[in-house]
Amino acid sequence: METKPIFNKRIFWDVVFENIDYDKKANFVIERVFERGDVEDIRNCRRYYGDERVTQVLLNTKFLPETRMYLASAIISKPLKDFRCYALRQSNPTLFPY
Repeated sequence: METKPIFNKRIFWDVVFENIDYDKKANFVIERVFERGDVEDIRNCRRYYGDERVTQVLLNTKFLPETRMYLASAIISKPLKDFRCYALRQSNPTLFPY
């Protein structure tokens, strides 16, 4: 893989940023970047891991905020129904917001 990608530290606010192992914790990094990162962070993530790995992780992640699910769907060109987090959300509906 390439040299370490550059991500904004705010994405990983709850862990020691300097200790992140980008290869061993790839799933965590990809999920977190798509959940909290901006466009540049997402580009760096895709550049480092490659679209195949990013797609695999995103399709199998248990949670993404709804807006980020739509963004991920557009970026990797997969329908929402293919996302595990979308299926989990459908089987566990929330109350209707008044």
